[in-house]
Amino acid sequence: MPAAPHPPDLGASAYRTRATVAMGFVSGMLSGLRRLGHDPAPLLAVSGIDLADAASRIPVDRYAALYNRVIAELDDEGFGLFSRSMPPGSFEFLCRSMLGAATLSDALSRAARFMRIVLPDLVVTIHRDDSRAELRIAEARPLTAVRDDPARVFAFEWLLRLLHGVACWFVGRGLALDAVRFPYARPPHADDYALVYTEHSAFEEGAAPAGQASPLVAQFQANLLDLPIRRDDAALTAFLDGAPGKISMLYRRDREMVIRVRDLLRDALPASMSLEQVAARLHVSPRTLHRRLDEEGAGFRTIKDAIRRDIALSRLTKTRQPIAQLAADLGYADTSAFYRAFVAWSGMSPEQFRHRLAARGDKPHAREVTGVPGPGPARR
Repeated sequence: MPAAPHPPDLGASAYRTRATVAMGFVSGMLSGLRRLGHDPAPLLAVSGIDLADAASRIPVDRYAALYNRVIAELDDEGFGLFSRSMPPGSFEFLCRSMLGAATLSDALSRAARFMRIVLPDLVVTIHRDDSRAELRIAEARPLTAVRDDPARVFAFEWLLRLLHGVACWFVGRGLALDAVRFPYARPPHADDYALVYTEHSAFEEGAAPAGQASPLVAQFQANLLDLPIRRDDAALTAFLDGAPGKISMLYRRDREMVIRVRDLLRDALPASMSLEQVAARLHVSPRTLHRRLDEEGAGFRTIKDAIRRDIALSRLTKTRQPIAQLAADLGYADTSAFYRAFVAWSGMSPEQFRHRLAARGDKPHAREVTGVPGPGPARR
């Protein structure tokens, strides 16, 4: 088998700028804004985000900018999602409440107490039992009338991402989440959870029992709670520049290996690089690469499948590229293998996907695609 072509050796900062997020996170962020009667169009326009293209992905720096703009528009760091607003400055004082703690356990306990003051709608608790620990987020009052309301989904996504990202920053390393149980049905953008939280993400099935609301439960190794806090006041001052939207980039920073692997695999298409080939390009052993990805809550096969899925969805949405050519561009040995993969991703065949788009009036552009590099939004 011929060796995969070597992409240029980019620095870590270049990899980070290419990180993107799914459109579902943007829609959730705007839920409170819309509920309060604000038009998100001006904020989206100045942030360079087009909601009309549901298949596109948003560069993480634009997402962070929108994050801060929504907060400024509403004067609420809780995005208008809760019964009362979180005053601007809440994120800073959350961090300051954790500063000076001896260990992560102490810091998270302080964070939980602070959140009770500024966000009484959600209750954060930490539980430890021998080798296992859990971070739980429960509703003190129902956030929405419907369990799977995008506003409720984003509220849990946001608070877990915020607490996990800040915890990683304070100890100066990535903290692997072994599993997370989310208290709602699987959302359309759930594939991104493997890269944001952990690939061991579970969701509630079936209708929610009347009067019962499950908490979010994030599991991790208990010994992580004993890690020392490594940040001081000077470091916090620098960290707060660009906050709180900066937290959306922080959660990517502790997954830098995922980003580097993803970019290498994508740039090599249509060649299919093995884990051993990627490890050689990154100058680490296959065992180390596997361990690093596992620590960051992802897997080699998960990343490879996500790349192919994103490019396939974008091409089928935006072009009239023949399906056989698309399958070849994605490195499939035969078209039938691509068909099986696409059905697993979307629940329908590529033709059915295009027919559904056409029925909605979302016709692909007339251009044909002949080269392997996919549309920009397919990168993530």
